Amino acid sequence: MSDKPQLIIINTGSTSTKIARFIGGNLLEMETIQYSNAELAACSTINDQIPLRRAGFLKFLADKKIYWEKVSLLVSRGGIGRPTPAGAYLIDEAMCRELLSGKFGTHPSALGPAIALDLAREYGIKSIVIDPPSTDELQELARISGLPEITRKSAFHALNQKTAARRLARELGKKYEDINCIVAHLGGGITVGAHQKGLVIDCTNGLSEGPFTPERAGALPTTDLLHLAFSGEQKNPLMLKIVGRGGMTAYLGTKDARMVETMITGGNEKAKLVYEAMAYQIAKEIGSMSAVLEGNLSGIILTGGLAKSDMLTAWIKKRTQFIAPVFVYPGEDEMLALAEGGLRILNGEEELKKYPAD
Repeated sequence: MSDKPQLIIINTGSTSTKIARFIGGNLLEMETIQYSNAELAACSTINDQIPLRRAGFLKFLADKKIYWEKVSLLVSRGGIGRPTPAGAYLIDEAMCRELLSGKFGTHPSALGPAIALDLAREYGIKSIVIDPPSTDELQELARISGLPEITRKSAFHALNQKTAARRLARELGKKYEDINCIVAHLGGGITVGAHQKGLVIDCTNGLSEGPFTPERAGALPTTDLLHLAFSGEQKNPLMLKIVGRGGMTAYLGTKDARMVETMITGGNEKAKLVYEAMAYQIAKEIGSMSAVLEGNLSGIILTGGLAKSDMLTAWIKKRTQFIAPVFVYPGEDEMLALAEGGLRILNGEEELKKYPAD
């Protein structure tokens, strides 16, 4: 085992930092550091959290007796940067400067690359990100919206979608770059992507398109949305209603699918209607993406936390299994996905790219 590469993974989320050590593709240990509201409130900006997050990361390394001279690669979840093709990107100053500036969006995921670069420089190892959230491989046809002032943008669960698609390819005895498939990531956000020969050529934007979700409204009738926008609603509360308090939360007062399923088994007809409507909209989007791929696909993948629901996946399967075989890969494992991406770089299976900052 000692001959296998050792990878350290860091994933900075909104209220936590996940850290893991992998030996080859095997998880050796993982820890999630949760931060209290008071700890985060003491930081005026997200960037001010770097010392707090870095200290927790270093404590993990010290507690687990991890020595840098034995570390082959440091892998971080990517931040919200400029649109780029999927893949592995070397973390450098230009990338971190752009991520921390908030130019393309502000999120704590930007802190991971900054911490990784700092430590990688100090200890002389490489640090990379894999399939960042701003991954954009849309074909030009998919960018046309219907108004020249608005261009459709790629915003989807790139890391988990591509990991699930690669898993399907392996199970079929093929390479990801040789198959077509549709991946539906089902979670607090829901995105559906058309994967063609290793590229996501079309996908729903997780913040403004596609099915409604446990907490997001998804695509809405345009004229009705305009009426609502000009009815006196302020911009920020309206945005929160659409992304955060929309979807299942708006209809049923909860974003917890388990609670909704309990309501349904208890005879709540409204809960059943809304929950099945979400499955209906997901299935419609899968059908739409099958047209993008001209019906030429090896399978449909349901993944993410909500894919653990037999009720929800059964409804989706019923409406989509005529298109292609449906594969259910419940949950998501970003840490494993990041480790697998790092291994592809170390094994020479994928080329390391340079982030195209200004």
